[in-house]
Amino acid sequence: MKISCLGPRSVVIGCSLVFALFAFVLPSAASAQATRTWVSGVGDDANPCSRTAPCKTFAGAISKTASKGEINVLDPGGFGGVTITKAITISGVGVESGVLVSGTNGITVNAGSSDVVRLKGLDFEGLGTGISNGIQFLSGKALIVDDSSFNDFTGAGIAFATNTTSTLQVSNSLFHLNANGILVAPASTGNANASIANSAMINNGNGVNVGARGNVSIYDSVASLNTSHGIVADATSFAASANVVGSIMSFNGGAGVRANHAPATVRIHDNSIIGNNIGIDIADSASVISTGTNAVLLNGTAGTPTLTVPLR
Repeated sequence: MKISCLGPRSVVIGCSLVFALFAFVLPSAASAQATRTWVSGVGDDANPCSRTAPCKTFAGAISKTASKGEINVLDPGGFGGVTITKAITISGVGVESGVLVSGTNGITVNAGSSDVVRLKGLDFEGLGTGISNGIQFLSGKALIVDDSSFNDFTGAGIAFATNTTSTLQVSNSLFHLNANGILVAPASTGNANASIANSAMINNGNGVNVGARGNVSIYDSVASLNTSHGIVADATSFAASANVVGSIMSFNGGAGVRANHAPATVRIHDNSIIGNNIGIDIADSASVISTGTNAVLLNGTAGTPTLTVPLR
């Protein structure tokens, strides 16, 4: 049926109301966010980020993705940096999913206190320029990182500088040629609990660096060939702790394991601490507690735990 707005005044008024209704509804529909969006190396950020019309960058897709939604990578490409302010998943598993930046952070997370951010299968490249981190975490409930690599950042592969109470979970990831592979250094108002599993921190300044208000558990991982330390807990007036289980700290220029400044504590169980300049290094009344099950071999200086507590 064809509607004409030519005619009596009542018809014209009715048509005006219809058009006003459409003007109100259409922008709302156009601005709707999808729970799943897509990016492609040959996409366009003017697209709706659908499977058949993908976007070009993560920054282009995130505004079109609903909270708790997911951005998926269709095919290989470099998708640039992005700031995340909501719960979201970015997954590049199975394809080359590059986050290449120069002098800036790759991904910044500045989300709400209940927001969980998941990043999977991403390749972060910092080009060794400027002051930059692969991931800069400022706030949010949790950050989960799986199957990703972080290369050549002048800051850290992951800089977990939370200003809230937050958790970090890292698994199956590689950190190479960064000033710190993983830096857990909460802000003065933050607290962090972190878990690092099945990951490698190689050829960084420090493999894992834990600052005040940081508590990190590391297991089944490798911290080797770092110019400073494999694992270091460095406290100020607040505690810093690292629990290291079933891991290898080898051929580091400083210590395999270092605890610096009380009340920093490193607890070690069933590790191989081999070929470092110093095996176990303790400074300024900090402590290293061992279960006596660690292999401490061929280091320039072996070092001695503050306390050995045999397993019972």
